[in-house]
Amino acid sequence: MVHVIEKPRFAQLADGRLADIHEWSEDAARYLASTQGVDLTEDHWDIIYLMREFYAAFNISPIRKLLVKQVKERLGDEKATDDWLNPLFPGGLLTQGTLIAGLPMPLLDAEIDRPAPAIRSTDTPPTPRDVKHFIDQFEQDGETFRVSFHGNLLDAAQWNEEVAAFMAKKEGITLTDEHWEVIRFMRQFYFEYGLTPMVRLLRKHMAKKLGKEKSREAYLYSLFPDGPSRQGSRIAGLPEPQGCID
Repeated sequence: MVHVIEKPRFAQLADGRLADIHEWSEDAARYLASTQGVDLTEDHWDIIYLMREFYAAFNISPIRKLLVKQVKERLGDEKATDDWLNPLFPGGLLTQGTLIAGLPMPLLDAEIDRPAPAIRSTDTPPTPRDVKHFIDQFEQDGETFRVSFHGNLLDAAQWNEEVAAFMAKKEGITLTDEHWEVIRFMRQFYFEYGLTPMVRLLRKHMAKKLGKEKSREAYLYSLFPDGPSRQGSRIAGLPEPQGCID
């Protein structure tokens, strides 16, 4: 049974989320849960705090696959299943869960074959003198490649290693085995989780797979001086990362 809980003092957006995530508290979570028909238990709190921990570390709400991975590591295999997680938040693990946790709705990268979003009127495309990377479009071996104003390919299916080397050369980078190790790691991460990793997320997962030395900030910036996440994603043929980038 869901108990009626008095609303704490905080502002809400039209979708019921906190207008200011810093106003979140456990009392706020209890009230938000009551509006969703959810009576919070210890299991709910475990997931809520995992979500908030992720947001504090990466400045972005977790997508499902990354949250499930975190649940598996911290709470065990049994709880990292749809059968256990979905009943906790019947309105959606991410949709309802992040609302109660006081976090923004997770934003996923576009599917690999989905056209990039149109440039908003508030965006200011860079001018050629401002950047090293390709803007608008470029040609290689008679094929035209369109890119966003941040230099990321609009059609990720056009990417291959020759295109990556060509794009890197434009930015003054000659790709070595060390560059390729990072590029392939980023691409593997994207196709596993559907999200281009921002630098903090990239470093965390690289440390586990490749060791701490190769996840060091100084090492990654020596390979991609304009940002291992932003510049690396361009050369890797991935969408621009979200959240705290570089």
